[in-house]
Amino acid sequence: MHEVRAEITANVILVRVEVGQRVAEGDELVVLESMKMEIPVLAPVDGIVSQVALAAGATVAEGDLVAIVDDAS
Repeated sequence: MHEVRAEITANVILVRVEVGQRVAEGDELVVLESMKMEIPVLAPVDGIVSQVALAAGATVAEGDLVAIVDDAS
């Protein structure tokens, strides 16, 4: 299990995954926006998304949980 956390305080502009979706390492999970810059949050490993902790339009702080990705079996 890998917890994916926000690296910056930002607005969530796009959620690209949903629970149960298979992702590959490097796939975009969400896109954040801060100071008019888009910041993709990427999957750290191949796996299945077991939790998405936010929605488009939300604000996240540095360190907030974005998603959980379980290792692919």
